[in-house]
Amino acid sequence: QVQLVESGGGLAQTGASLRLSCAVSGRTFSTYVMGWFRQAPGKEREFVATISGSGGRTYLADSVKGRFTISRGNAKNTAILQMNSLKPEDTAVYYCAGKIVPDGSDYVMRLGVEYDYWGQGTQVTVSS
Repeated sequence: QVQLVESGGGLAQTGASLRLSCAVSGRTFSTYVMGWFRQAPGKEREFVATISGSGGRTYLADSVKGRFTISRGNAKNTAILQMNSLKPEDTAVYYCAGKIVPDGSDYVMRLGVEYDYWGQGTQVTVSS
């Protein structure tokens, strides 16, 4: 059974940084395209960032470009979301998502419906 586990959320002040991590457990021999989404209270879930299975291709939402980066961790099938210059509007529950893809692929996925696996979410709160 595949599980995605996020860590690293918390409370930060405007302009500070936080780092979110996501690790896949179960079927770790497979390759996953991974993404981050977020949902603020009263709003729909929105795409934040995605990284290909190979790690060679990334895509970020316009709202976070220049402030956030997504990368692969040292362990296979981990994804890191580095969030810098945080703003109050970044406050949300952040979800990690994954989908099994062919090894070495450069697929990136921006739509939530494209993903098969989701983490439980981690809260990020940015105070002004």
